[in-house]
Amino acid sequence: MGHVVNKNALRAGTLGAVTTLMMLLSPAAFATTGDDPGPGLSVAQTLGLYVAIPVVAFAVIAGLVVLSDKSRKKPQA
Repeated sequence: MGHVVNKNALRAGTLGAVTTLMMLLSPAAFATTGDDPGPGLSVAQTLGLYVAIPVVAFAVIAGLVVLSDKSRKKPQA
């Protein structure tokens, strides 16, 4: 049984090390110099992108869940 625990620990450690290595190397792969970031977002665009769209997405998903739940017939007591 100890052999299984050590094997799983080795797998977990290897996966953690490889994941950490990839995360450390990835920013360098995407870093470029001289890029023009373009114009910034206005306050309205920022609020729409980071507040309104997630709230609408949540409302749509919640509405679909409620509709699918109410579509089932409820047992009568």
